[in-house]
Amino acid sequence: MITSFKTIAGIILLGGMLSLTACNSGKPDAADTGGAAAQASELPASAQPEGSPAPAAGTEPAEAGGAAATAAQGGTGAAATPQELSKQLKELLQLAKQGKVPGVEYAAHSGLIDDVEAAWGEPDTKESAGKGIYSTYAGKHVVIGFNKGSQIFDVRSSASDLQKLTLKQIEEVLGKPDATSVNGSDDIYIYQAGKQYQLKFIIPDSTGTVDHISVFSEQDSFNNMAG
Repeated sequence: MITSFKTIAGIILLGGMLSLTACNSGKPDAADTGGAAAQASELPASAQPEGSPAPAAGTEPAEAGGAAATAAQGGTGAAATPQELSKQLKELLQLAKQGKVPGVEYAAHSGLIDDVEAAWGEPDTKESAGKGIYSTYAGKHVVIGFNKGSQIFDVRSSASDLQKLTLKQIEEVLGKPDATSVNGSDDIYIYQAGKQYQLKFIIPDSTGTVDHISVFSEQDSFNNMAG
């Protein structure tokens, strides 16, 4: 009887142990399933680095607004300020005292047309006018007058920034001209630039703004050696 009881107790104990083992074996499966689900939910995010990073919210509108503001402030159509006009006109007069116009290294009185042609090539046109010969370089907005000895006596510029100037603006900075003259429908306003040169502003009646400027050396407009 004792042996039978021990046998029955052993069977019950073994059955209990087997039951506990079955319960514990199910728990890791549940944890693994949860981990797999978590990894699956992260896949779309992990794929994003392969493409271009998405911009931060609000970045594009801010940049577009900044570009528009910059264009509005620095656009080529903006009118020059009084300070800019004053600086421009004073520089014109200072250059004229050297026989020059802006952007041209060749000066009246001291320059030779031979040097111009060596650097710039043949002019678009070359014709006699007044007391000399005039070479036109249309692409540079420059006309150069020279005498029969090849000495430059007139340098003209029709650069676009000069063609915005009015007589009122000129007189506000440089004062009243030293002399005036008329050539057809063009009014010419003349400022003495030292003893050697004249700075001329040529303003057509039809526009009221400068057509071109001229830095002129009158004494060189004829050549005493030409005969």
